[in-house]
Amino acid sequence: MGSWHPECPERLDAINDHLLASGVLPLLHADDSPRPATEDDVLRVHTHAHVEGLKRLSPATGYAAIDGDTSMNSRTLTAAFEAAGAGIAAVDAVMRGEAATAFCSVRPPGHHAESGRAMGFCFFNNIAIAAAHALANHGLSRVAIVDFDVHHGNGTEEIFYDDPRVMMCSFYQHPFYPNLRQEGYREHMVNIPVDAYTTGAELRQVVSDVWVPRLNEFAPELLLVSAGFDAHREDEMGQLGMVESDYAWITEQLLQVADRSAKGRIVSMLEGGYNLSALGRSVVAHVRALSKL
Repeated sequence: MGSWHPECPERLDAINDHLLASGVLPLLHADDSPRPATEDDVLRVHTHAHVEGLKRLSPATGYAAIDGDTSMNSRTLTAAFEAAGAGIAAVDAVMRGEAATAFCSVRPPGHHAESGRAMGFCFFNNIAIAAAHALANHGLSRVAIVDFDVHHGNGTEEIFYDDPRVMMCSFYQHPFYPNLRQEGYREHMVNIPVDAYTTGAELRQVVSDVWVPRLNEFAPELLLVSAGFDAHREDEMGQLGMVESDYAWITEQLLQVADRSAKGRIVSMLEGGYNLSALGRSVVAHVRALSKL
C-alpha cells in the first residue's frame, strides 16, 4: 500500500526469519503456492457488487484509494485472491487429515472486510471465506472463529451475524477502530470489548471464563483463528498488554477445545501485527503451540 504503510511486505519476511532462527521452520510442512480462491469461493460471503467494484478500482499503475488507510495497487487483487485461497487450502488439508493444524502466513489481512465493503487494510474476509468453504464442502454444521486481534473483526461479525452455524469469539480494544458493531444480541456472537492497557493476565481470564465455556458448549467441528498480533505490548497500533507467552497460552486453550469436538482441527490465518520483531516472536510462539513442539 506504499512504503509508509504498516501493512507491509516485511511483515511476512519477519515471520519467516523468526521461524527459521527459532528452528521451527524446518519442522513444518510448507505449501508456498496454494491455488487462489475463485470468485465463487469469495461470493459465498461477499456481494457481487463488492467483487466487481474492486475489479473496477484495481489500477494498472500506482495506487487507488479505498479509504483513508487502505489502497490498491496493480497486484493487490491477485494477492487478495491468493490469501483467501490459502485459507481454503488449509481447511481442505486439516479436513482430509493431511495436517492437524495449519497457519496461513498471508497478506492482505481480512477480518475488517464486510460482505459489501473493503476497509482497514482488508479486501476479502479470508477467515469468513474459509469458514464458508468448510460449511459448503465438508459437511460441517458448526464452525467457530476466534479472533485475538487488537481490533474488532467487524467484517466477520457482520457476515455471520445471522448464521448460527458459525460462532465468533473475540476480545478487542474499545473504544478503538473500527467502532462498528451489529445491533442486537446473538447467542453465537461472543465479542468482548476491553479497555486500553488491559494486561495479558486479564485477557487470559476472558478466555478461560468466557470463550472456553461458550466454545465447549457450541462444540465446533472446526476451529478457525483470526490471528492478529497487534495486541502485543510492543505494538504501537494498539494499547493492549499481551506478550508471546500469552499467545502460546491462548493457542493451547484452543487446542484443548479442538481436541474435544473438532478432532484437533485448527486453521489459523494472519491478521494484524505491525511491530516486526514482536510479530515474528509471537507467530513463533503461536506456531510452536499449534504444532505441539
